[in-house]
Amino acid sequence: MGLLDALKQLDINVGVEEYKNTKTLLAFVSKDIEINTEKIIEQALADGKTLALPKCKEENLMDFYIVNSLSQLKEGYYGLLEPDPEKCTILKDTANTICLVPGLAFDREGYRIGFGKGYYDRFLLDYNGVTVGMCYAKCVHESLPKGYYDRPIDILITEKYKIDTRPN
Repeated sequence: MGLLDALKQLDINVGVEEYKNTKTLLAFVSKDIEINTEKIIEQALADGKTLALPKCKEENLMDFYIVNSLSQLKEGYYGLLEPDPEKCTILKDTANTICLVPGLAFDREGYRIGFGKGYYDRFLLDYNGVTVGMCYAKCVHESLPKGYYDRPIDILITEKYKIDTRPN
């Protein structure tokens, strides 16, 4: 299910305008335990969005690369499909973007527990676009432990509901 489909199915207006107005979607290739992002990736490409996917590098940092096709991916860190830098160009400007953020669990304030290496935590420190977390409803908790560097996401989408965590 694509991001817009998920929002429309849930009759949610928050997030739809952000997606319509963005030029670039920062997404990720999901693991088996996460909400499948394949349809979202395909929809973004079909909608003419610039699609950027993360590539992990040393020191638990990552860069996003512009991807035009899933054929431009290859297995990278931790067995994840990542952009092939020989076939893709690095994204230099994240202005006017939406970033889909993976997580094992989220809380109702938008904080997350990731996979433990801090790649997204480091990236989000300087990111100013809209962040959208995605997980199954059973992985949403009232509250999670928070660290100094943790930043909440703006919108949380599950297969059952959404939570807008931004201040009113």
